[in-house]
Amino acid sequence: MARLVRHDKQGPFVIPEGTKLPVGVCACGLSKNKPFCDGSHRATRDEAENEVYMYDETGRIKITNSY
Repeated sequence: MARLVRHDKQGPFVIPEGTKLPVGVCACGLSKNKPFCDGSHRATRDEAENEVYMYDETGRIKITNSY
């Protein structure tokens, strides 16, 4: 079953202490290297507040908020 998942954070969760290097855990849902951040959240920088978007291989689509 496909589902639409809402991610409100536009950057990674950073886990700097106790690691050899700082590690970012994906919080936007776009990383191709989950659970780690690969920088894909940069595509969300200009999203409007309280809007819903869907991303696919061609880019971003604004979803009409019906809920």
